[in-house]
Amino acid sequence: MTQLFYSLFKPTQANLKDEVLSGLTVALALVPEAVAFSLIAGVSPLIGLYTAFIIGLITSILGGRPGMISGATGAIAVVVVALVVSHGVEYLFAAVVLMGLIQIAVGLLKLGKLIRLVPHPVMFGFVNGLAIVIGMAQFEQFKFTTPEGTSQWMSGSPLYLMIGLVALTMAIIKFFPKLTTAVPSALVAILTLSAIVILGGIDTRTVGDLASISGGLPEFHIPMVPLNWETFMVILPYSAIMAGVGLIESLLTLTLIDEITETRGHGNKECVAQGVANLTTGFFGGMGGCAMIGQSLINVNAGGRNRISGIVASVGLLIFILFLSSYIEMIPMAALVGLMFMVAIGTFEWASLKVFRKVPFHDVLVMVTVTLVTVFLHNLALAVLIGVIISALVFAWQNAKMIRTRKHVDENGVKHYEVFGPLFFASAMTFGQKFDPINDPDEIIIDFAESRIVDHSGIDAIHKVTERYHKLGKTVYIRHLNSSSRVLLNKAEKIINVNYTDDDPSFKIVLDEKLTN
Repeated sequence: MTQLFYSLFKPTQANLKDEVLSGLTVALALVPEAVAFSLIAGVSPLIGLYTAFIIGLITSILGGRPGMISGATGAIAVVVVALVVSHGVEYLFAAVVLMGLIQIAVGLLKLGKLIRLVPHPVMFGFVNGLAIVIGMAQFEQFKFTTPEGTSQWMSGSPLYLMIGLVALTMAIIKFFPKLTTAVPSALVAILTLSAIVILGGIDTRTVGDLASISGGLPEFHIPMVPLNWETFMVILPYSAIMAGVGLIESLLTLTLIDEITETRGHGNKECVAQGVANLTTGFFGGMGGCAMIGQSLINVNAGGRNRISGIVASVGLLIFILFLSSYIEMIPMAALVGLMFMVAIGTFEWASLKVFRKVPFHDVLVMVTVTLVTVFLHNLALAVLIGVIISALVFAWQNAKMIRTRKHVDENGVKHYEVFGPLFFASAMTFGQKFDPINDPDEIIIDFAESRIVDHSGIDAIHKVTERYHKLGKTVYIRHLNSSSRVLLNKAEKIINVNYTDDDPSFKIVLDEKLTN
């Protein structure tokens, strides 16, 4: 058993020191994020912290992408705030349980591979938009609340002090690796800024100013909601959206970490792990979560490549809550703001700006659209969905224009139509316009050697063409259909009757009784 445990968690690309230190760095960065997302969702800060611990621990152990960090996220918080306001926090817990079940089902049904349908421009737009969102979110720390309860920007000495501390943090993170890589530069920056602020008695905002993070162990809690159909219908829309948002963000983050580490994660395994994590956190009073791209990048950049770093991050967060809350609350927010600014800068795909004039216009349009939707609506799932839809429509339009025919009449007076390009819903009308039933001879052959039938619209297009010839007493033969097209036509034999040529060894002649009588 000991050997099995060691083989599961032993570092393969990084040593144990790097894994532990990167995990501690992530744990420190998780605190303000979890607190902030809890406040967005309208729940207690401890709920967000417990969520980050439970989801982070379970996905680190069971997930399909070692080194990826999961926890409470803003994408989920934005979705659940309406449910909390309208029905209360207990309905939130029930919705998170259902969310977990949906995600487990997606993983078991092997639907995680659908992430392959996300085009590269959508990935660029998603990453760039998320980088901008991460950066913009940090500017909230440059504001303060007046006694009247309004929020105003800092000015004067507090502003200059905040800017100076943030700049110092970013400088340490940027240049410390040039001295040594033995310790993560982000951790050095946090400890250095904390020492300067505490020992120097500098008056600046700290983690404790957000909320207290002191608490006990999370307790098992069955959601106190009526177990009836009405409750199910209340939570189902929220659960479905949370499950979708969570899986999209997790799988896209997995893909990004794959590219950075040049390894390959397992999407379906990650879906199941996310589901188990959310199912568990729902029974321990959690708000639901998913993969966190910012913390994942912090972990990877600090040397975390294996499950140990994620386990250390989640367990470290729990230790902070139980024993070290008073010390963690003394960490200046400027250090964490500087860290997140560096994450935003590192997340942004600067190379994407260089390809604007080198790629098709529609790819640039998709990239910019996804970025803008992510930035202004903060809805990652919607942004990705819009990007995929635009890409799919562009693909369909381009392929619709590719359908064409080459015509000739052989020595027997039979006219041949050689079809090029896929026959599907977007090209069906153009396909029908290629034929001239009135002026064509009594027999024609449609050759699909360079084409294929993709969908029902393609079948219907062939049916309409053969019907037009049939009304004129003429015969249409089909030649060189591939296997997938043949299957489609065979399934549609009740609504279409076609003739195959006898010189194609792949097919038998199918006689149309109406034409032979």
